[in-house]
Amino acid sequence: MTQARAGNFEFDYVIIGGGSSGCVAAGQLSADPQARVLLLELGDRAEQHPETLRADGYKDAFINDALMFERFSVPQPGCRGRPLFMGSGRGMGGSGSINAMVYLRGSAADFRAWDEPTWSWSAVEPAFAAIERTLDVHRRPPTEFTEAAITAAEHAGFHRQHDLNDGDFLGGLGYEWMNYRDDERRNAYVGFIKPHLDRPNLVVLTGAAVQRLVFDERRRLTGVEFIHEGARHTARVRREAVLCAGALESPKLLMLSGVGPRAQLVAHGVPPVFDLPGVGANFQDHPNVTLFHLARRDVDCFYPQVYGFHRANRASELPPDQADTCYVVYPARSSFREAFMRMLPALMVPPALYHRTRLPRIVRAGVSLAFKPGFVRSIVRRLYGLVVILGKPRSRGSVRLASARASDHPIVDPAYFADPEDMDTMIAGVERARRIADADPLKDYGNRELLPGRWTSSRAATAAFIRSMAMTTYHYAGTCAMGRGADAVVDAQLRVRGVTGLRVADASIMPVVPVSALNAPSMMIGHRVADFLREAAAP
Repeated sequence: MTQARAGNFEFDYVIIGGGSSGCVAAGQLSADPQARVLLLELGDRAEQHPETLRADGYKDAFINDALMFERFSVPQPGCRGRPLFMGSGRGMGGSGSINAMVYLRGSAADFRAWDEPTWSWSAVEPAFAAIERTLDVHRRPPTEFTEAAITAAEHAGFHRQHDLNDGDFLGGLGYEWMNYRDDERRNAYVGFIKPHLDRPNLVVLTGAAVQRLVFDERRRLTGVEFIHEGARHTARVRREAVLCAGALESPKLLMLSGVGPRAQLVAHGVPPVFDLPGVGANFQDHPNVTLFHLARRDVDCFYPQVYGFHRANRASELPPDQADTCYVVYPARSSFREAFMRMLPALMVPPALYHRTRLPRIVRAGVSLAFKPGFVRSIVRRLYGLVVILGKPRSRGSVRLASARASDHPIVDPAYFADPEDMDTMIAGVERARRIADADPLKDYGNRELLPGRWTSSRAATAAFIRSMAMTTYHYAGTCAMGRGADAVVDAQLRVRGVTGLRVADASIMPVVPVSALNAPSMMIGHRVADFLREAAAP
């Protein structure tokens, strides 16, 4: 990758974070040869971890510690007091390099809820279309099992959805789009940065740990301070910087730079630049639980390629065309071993010991050994799950500073099920998933419920199962929310309130989280911020 000389750290644009939105923004901005662009990423080059570039490599990427920020939430009262694993991707491509390549735009109702005309479905659709032309998204071919699952869902009140990206998928279930081509993962790095690494005006620095944003006395952003290869640098910014570090790291960097709730800044000894109470508030995530079933024969697909969306809670005040739950048909053979290797240490090892001992590695090695016997692998081939995801949570959590050190993870509180309506919706979602499993097509394939088990049929037992087994879907959003009110952090052009020369462009700007996965919307946001910046720079 292009490296900047020590005495030449002056750029028109500095993009902080080489994930899904940052790669798109940097790729688009550097298409102008007159614009000098710096992209800073804390993690490694993608080429150091070839599994991030393969379509079938996501299983290996998910358990590669070099590709994952390993964080934990504060104990969750709504989940029996458990601290929950809140990991996210690092390295070029970010979470888009380790996920299952789900490419879902969301629904028109999702964007209408943002209450900004410039972010309506019709306004964002061109950016989605441009991204899809670059990534060349595909759907996986049907299999006997996936067809049985879709037909079972049709018996349970869904309709077969032929295009989950048409903006209206309420009640639909079908084959989701995935960002791959042949054996290649087509993520934001592969599509928007890798082909352009020879651009003389694009500088990409990996292993770059951003410490803070630098403002002058007029609250104008003038530079970005970071550590690279042991040396401290300040990249001078001629036009604007863009935070694309994600919904957990972007608010942390704002607060470390003096932009955020004043009381919190003062408590950690951070000199306030601008009191912006909404920074770190409004945190939203998609908790999920999985109902596992054992088939009578091998499940013949290798990717979670069937998705559905429905309205489980009819008592909710959501608009009538808004789905509130997502349903994923999960073949265990796709990643069950790797999921256990990642999640079991997080369940068994207390957060205080997780980074200080070898216990996570010991647990992971035990999981690997447990999956070696042939009979275990044969069971996994017959195992499938119906994942129920709370798509429109009413609960709102927070991201706060743990200290004034950039190397420390923030304090993350997703506040799962703090609003009782969220539990009502999840219970209804589990009941709907059971109706899918009980329909004849899956009965014929085999539908013996292993988890939670048929003894958890009462409402109270289902709630207890959800509280015990809920986990993140890694869809963090909302902590630098866009809007017009006092709590808004950015405006409709993604400019940070109270300062100049700084924008935020990642899932943190979403005022309300979409019901579906966030990778495609994050890329769309990166695409649009490049448009906004070009418009602002035009004569």
